[in-house]
Amino acid sequence: MLSFFQWCEHAALIVAMRRSLWIFPVIESIHLMGLALLGGSILVLDLRLLGMGFRRQPVSRVARDANRWLLASLAVMLPTGFLLFMASAVKCYYLPAFWVKMTALALAVAFTFTVRRHVAASDPIAVGSAKIAAVVSLSLWGTVAIAGRLVGFP
Repeated sequence: MLSFFQWCEHAALIVAMRRSLWIFPVIESIHLMGLALLGGSILVLDLRLLGMGFRRQPVSRVARDANRWLLASLAVMLPTGFLLFMASAVKCYYLPAFWVKMTALALAVAFTFTVRRHVAASDPIAVGSAKIAAVVSLSLWGTVAIAGRLVGFP
């Protein structure tokens, strides 16, 4: 697996990206904008599931509206995140925070598009299930964010 990480870091496109004064910061800025969008779309629905916001809106409507932004944010974050990873892939290989982030990311995406989606689409919504789904979602995505911060700034 280390050889794949080494290949990523030494790919011609990534070497050119690291040498540029502006390409890496632009990609990182786009990634962070996607992060803000992702955080907002996750938080809006999870707060609604916890009964802490948009109480006059049905959960299914909040979920539908937030899902568009969630998909857009993932469409921005995944490719830019992969480019950022490739720029320092060998460093990531040795960082436990990177592996925590990748594991949490896989779990968060799977949970979001299965359990959380099912709970949000239920009619009537089971309050206990909604709260558990929201807490699990916030915990998984929070782990992704914290581990990501540790990857970027070890």
